[in-house]
Amino acid sequence: MEWKPDWGLRGRMVLTMFLLFVLYIAFVAVLSQYMGLFAVVLVMGLFSLGQFFFSDRLALYSMGARRVDADEYPRLHAMVDRLCQQADLPKPDIAVADTKMPNAFAAGRSQKNSTVCVTEGLLRTLDEEELEGVMAHELAHVKNRDVMVMTVASFLSTLAFMIVRWGWLFGGGRNRQGGGGVVVAIVVSLVVWIVSFLLIRALSRYREYAADRGAAAITGQPSALAAALLKISGRMDDVPDRDLREQSEMNAFFVIPLRSGVVGRLFSTHPPTEKRVDRLRDLEGEMERR
Repeated sequence: MEWKPDWGLRGRMVLTMFLLFVLYIAFVAVLSQYMGLFAVVLVMGLFSLGQFFFSDRLALYSMGARRVDADEYPRLHAMVDRLCQQADLPKPDIAVADTKMPNAFAAGRSQKNSTVCVTEGLLRTLDEEELEGVMAHELAHVKNRDVMVMTVASFLSTLAFMIVRWGWLFGGGRNRQGGGGVVVAIVVSLVVWIVSFLLIRALSRYREYAADRGAAAITGQPSALAAALLKISGRMDDVPDRDLREQSEMNAFFVIPLRSGVVGRLFSTHPPTEKRVDRLRDLEGEMERR
């Protein structure tokens, strides 16, 4: 495998983490004015630790997925064994989600503590080479260590969104000052949620290109991943709206996003499939000329 460190991705991850850290400190400072510093630090600290150590389990739970062994899915395990050897990676846990939606994602906090999940719909949709391209894409996320960065980055966005959504319950009706404090906290949380979402969106789009290049380096077949992306994207129209709504929170981690249309493309955490395919085809041409 001809693997080259992606310094563009690493630089973006460092910058994103720094900006999110600054945003985190400002968020804590504002909330502590109305909720008390100790309470804010305690709640956010416990929440962040829980998400960091149990993010893979939470992701699998939200998808209704379960870890599977080699006896249940020998073909899938054999494929991941081969790709991990090629990518010089420890083998992650493998999980399967019982849903018709064709997709895959990687979760976890490190290369040694990671999980790669595929859906039953993906296994039924792709052929051997296409599935190998998608699995290599997810393993490239693990090798690039961007899964951990996305997990940490999504923490602040999730917490801010929770305050925006449920903060009004703590406004109270008798204490105007307390109610006003809650309004300020909700407004600040809304700003934090928007800013953190934009930072995640920018990083996520670049990391998808990086994982596509990584998959090509691992398998040596960019065209297989390109074919898989086109096939998955085409099948998304057949996925029930209910499934899309229930699993949209995992969008940033999927190999293909769930939303479509003008608004979906504007706020998507992924670059357009057509652009990814074009870059993979260009990469295929470069590899053939070598």
